[in-house]
Amino acid sequence: MADMRLVVTGAAGRMGRMVIKTIAETPGVVLSAALERAGAPALGQDAGLLASAGALGVRIADDPLAAMLAADGVVDFSAPAATVEIAALAAQARIAHVVGTTGLSEDDLNSLGAAARHAAIVRSGNMSLGVNLLARLVRDAARALGREFDIEIVEMHHRMKVDAPSGTALLLGEAAAEGRGLTLSEHSERGRDGVTGARRPGAIGFA
Repeated sequence: MADMRLVVTGAAGRMGRMVIKTIAETPGVVLSAALERAGAPALGQDAGLLASAGALGVRIADDPLAAMLAADGVVDFSAPAATVEIAALAAQARIAHVVGTTGLSEDDLNSLGAAARHAAIVRSGNMSLGVNLLARLVRDAARALGREFDIEIVEMHHRMKVDAPSGTALLLGEAAAEGRGLTLSEHSERGRDGVTGARRPGAIGFA
């Protein structure tokens, strides 16, 4: 059986480099393309060397269409606008799309939902097995404890983090909201500073 051909977007980022290194070390898969935004400093570099995986002969490029047409799947840790574009192209090519991008808006998620009607999309705010198990536990706890118990999600970010709340925090918030039978976008409070008054009963706080 031929190796699965994978595209990695956000190839020069920390997660992109980690994914490329993992692909290089995993039998049965091969890096077929590595993508970055137009004008990125890493364009033209060997993706394997950049990821400390040895030379792979795959140069980082900025043409997603050509990459999608020659692949079986795409692993995407990029930016929201790029992810929406990649989702549309992956859907046209009928290839699987794994999305680890965070900071997606409701419109972005609707676009991914439309693309998912034509190709498989796997998306999570955190790809860790432990965090996804935690989300299941949070959902069950929120359902069991009832609305008289308040929920607040508190996190700290390193200075390079560009979106807040993080994908992990939102993943846990969605789980809590699901457990309560709520819509998170209508029952969350964020950015509290100063004398803001009490939170609404049942609201899920983020800090």
